[in-house]
Amino acid sequence: MIEVRRLRVLRALADHGTVTAAAEVLHLTPSAVSQQLAALESEVGQELLERRGRRVAITSAGRLLLAHADTILAEVERAEDAMRLHANGANGEVRVVAFSTAITLLVAPALTRLRETSPGLALVVRDAEGHQGITHLLDGDADLAIAVEHRGSPRHDDQRLVRIPLYAEPFVAVLPPTHPGADHETIELSMLANDDWVMTAPGNPIRDVVLLACEQAGFQPRIVHQSDDFRAVAALVAAGGGVSLVPRLAVPEPTLALIRPLADPAPTRRVYAAVRNSRADHPLITATLAVLTEVAEKL
Repeated sequence: MIEVRRLRVLRALADHGTVTAAAEVLHLTPSAVSQQLAALESEVGQELLERRGRRVAITSAGRLLLAHADTILAEVERAEDAMRLHANGANGEVRVVAFSTAITLLVAPALTRLRETSPGLALVVRDAEGHQGITHLLDGDADLAIAVEHRGSPRHDDQRLVRIPLYAEPFVAVLPPTHPGADHETIELSMLANDDWVMTAPGNPIRDVVLLACEQAGFQPRIVHQSDDFRAVAALVAAGGGVSLVPRLAVPEPTLALIRPLADPAPTRRVYAAVRNSRADHPLITATLAVLTEVAEKL
């Protein structure tokens, strides 16, 4: 008989690529992970893994088992939720991961609203960059993630997730007070081709959006400063460190930098909520999503 906990180990290995990474996520030692995988191979009577250097590849048998594992793990999670709800009604906590702007604009107002509409629901909030939330969600470290669409996002047909669009916001140009663009009501991105730039760090989805927009405008930005904190970005720009593009709702107030809209087509940040498919119909999560969507509509 296949043990469910070993399916969780196989799924973690498939998601993270190495035994060490899977062990860290599962809070196990690498040797314990290897033992669990070896036991799973004995249970199914087939090889599930093959080593390729430092990484481990999933065999065709392993991929077949994973397809069933996702369904099994989802059903187990539903059963656990049903038992918890039977034991204590609709009381419980929802663990939310979100990037800082979303916490300010969405999660904090939703927290206030949920105290009125769902007093038995407790939100537990954790800060995570827009590209990290889905990883926390799939690893089971969160029940709901607020994330940003980017080229590394899971595919829309990923059966493990249910996605709910929340809002889309255009990027704006952030300029030093003495920049020539100060005299323009809107900024053509090509006007910034010869400037120094303040950019988010590699891996941040904002950076991907900005680099793609610059490429479409016909230039590669000269990146001098880097920060994932938009207050720091605005401060560096105001000090003459360069120019930047920032999602409109993330612009800090007040700021000494100049803010100008971009001429169309302006790049856009698309924000969505995601939950694991197995928990999409959980009453606490549906209540949280309803309030988040309500708050997002006002943006």
